[in-house]
Amino acid sequence: MHKIHFEENDELLDIRYDNVFKAVFTRDNPSSKGALSRLISALIDRDVSVSAITANEPPIDNVRDRQIRFDIRCKTEKGELINVEMSLNPKPFEPVRLEYYTGKLFTGQDIRGSGKNYDDLKEAYQIAILARERFFQDETFLHNFEYYDPVHGMSLNGRSRIITMELSKLEEVVKKPVDEMDEKESWAVYFGYLNLSPR
Repeated sequence: MHKIHFEENDELLDIRYDNVFKAVFTRDNPSSKGALSRLISALIDRDVSVSAITANEPPIDNVRDRQIRFDIRCKTEKGELINVEMSLNPKPFEPVRLEYYTGKLFTGQDIRGSGKNYDDLKEAYQIAILARERFFQDETFLHNFEYYDPVHGMSLNGRSRIITMELSKLEEVVKKPVDEMDEKESWAVYFGYLNLSPR
């Protein structure tokens, strides 16, 4: 097993840093891919297995390199498209940016050709873990957005979703005993409070 050595003055490794986040979830081994599958399954309320990671950025070799914003773009065994982001310091326009990238993720599918139609489009999920800023006025840490008619409460039953997890809203969650937390709460606490200390 490869060991990581720390110097006494090294900084903490914070899972909320996008490069550390990607280093944990994009390793080419069963543990990393299994963890990513379990995270996504918990957030979309359906068991999925990640079959391929299609992120454009190069693999992480140095987890202390914080210059690039990383996300994890992947595909499940059934073809669903998922983009997972860790955003330590998201901008005020983050919700609009998420909508833009959800649209690109969904419409980037190729349904051209004989025998293909719009029903061949797979589900697309844009998942954003927002580390420090609050974007919604309620106290709910997890939101699942989809197209719907707000006047009549009617869902379009579309195939694209935006899921946000706000780590700044965990005050009540962390008061629970761990064995009483559901999967979403456990993941949120993991991201919100895990620091890998070199000491």
